[in-house]
Amino acid sequence: MTSRFWTIATTAAATTLVVLVAMNFSRPEKRIEHRIEHLFGIDDPQFRREMANLLGPGIVGGNRIDALQNGDEIFPAMLDAIRKAQHTITFETYIYWSGSIGQEFADALVERARAGVKVHVMLDWVGSAKMKPELIDTMLAAGVEVERFHPLHWYTISRMNNRTHRKLLVIDGKVGFVGGVGIADQWSGHAQDPEHWRDSHFRVEGPVVAQMQAGFLDNWIKTTGRVLHGDAYFPALQRAGDQDMHLFTSSPAGGSSSMRLMYLAAITAAQRTIDIQAAYFVPDELMTNELVRARERGVRVRVLLPDKHLDSDTVRVASKGGWGPLLRSGVEIHVYEPTMMHSKMLIFDALVVSVGSTNFDMRSFELNDEASLNVYDAGFAQAMSEVFERDLRQSSLYTYERWSQRPWRQKLAEKVFVPIRSQL
Repeated sequence: MTSRFWTIATTAAATTLVVLVAMNFSRPEKRIEHRIEHLFGIDDPQFRREMANLLGPGIVGGNRIDALQNGDEIFPAMLDAIRKAQHTITFETYIYWSGSIGQEFADALVERARAGVKVHVMLDWVGSAKMKPELIDTMLAAGVEVERFHPLHWYTISRMNNRTHRKLLVIDGKVGFVGGVGIADQWSGHAQDPEHWRDSHFRVEGPVVAQMQAGFLDNWIKTTGRVLHGDAYFPALQRAGDQDMHLFTSSPAGGSSSMRLMYLAAITAAQRTIDIQAAYFVPDELMTNELVRARERGVRVRVLLPDKHLDSDTVRVASKGGWGPLLRSGVEIHVYEPTMMHSKMLIFDALVVSVGSTNFDMRSFELNDEASLNVYDAGFAQAMSEVFERDLRQSSLYTYERWSQRPWRQKLAEKVFVPIRSQL
């Protein structure tokens, strides 16, 4: 009897575990599966109306954005803002690793907490795995509130694949930072060699910072159940510039299709140019088809991404397996040569720019919590186009001939990884 009981119990436990793990590979809702018809261009007022009302939060004016390139510009700006905080700091990031940069950020956050500033830090459980416990203990002892997003417990196995990939820092509810940078030594320097990564981050002032604060609070509330509010977090925000923006967020828990749909809508509306800078580029069939259709409309499409320095071999294999239709249609794929390129940026018709944490892959579209800032400003688009062109000059064109001649071992590996590309 006892043996039978344990057999049944073991079988039930194993079945439950399999079911919970399988839930990580399921999608929370019906995916968008049909193409969006090209009805208007990026410069048509209808495009803004739909981006603001159909897809995202309202577009707000009166903002200013400063583009920061690589750690030499990014980290000093972020640390300076933290050290000047008077009331609140809210900080959400995927990567936070121990090292000199991690220590410098911890020291700055600790100093502000001891000065009476309310400091709230949201770390992804997976992304902060290389962070020494002593670093967190020091922050906690100083009064910094540190939370882990989706830490692993037996009762959270079903959501272990949902990570927060957002990178949001808001100071006093007035100054915000968003982009692709992680808190680790790999991002230090100026992308001068393979040990120092290429990335972009952005400092923002103006009314849109309130949307960035709300983006942080989304996961803070999910994790703690506590609402941070009041003037210290949401002060009255004055005009800081003349740029129109809004912040897109996405999450499997709250509708994961929003970011993917935003990308699709912008690709469909583009009439002249689409420039994509992506650390991880694994589009699904629908996204691939829309890029091909853009080429058929005469749109120049350029994709800039890492290859030999990509930090994930599985992503490299899964990505390259889908390049054929794009290359045949005339999409230009350029691979960045000097180091790992971690930037995430899309420029449409030199009028609209989307920057943030979102990669051009199915994990970002379906599994991660992401945050991307859309900027509707031709001047900013021109400045970011110049950044894109500079990176392009350090890249090589990947041709269809080169793709078709890739080794058979690579083609075989693609057959293995492509079916699970959403998990990579």
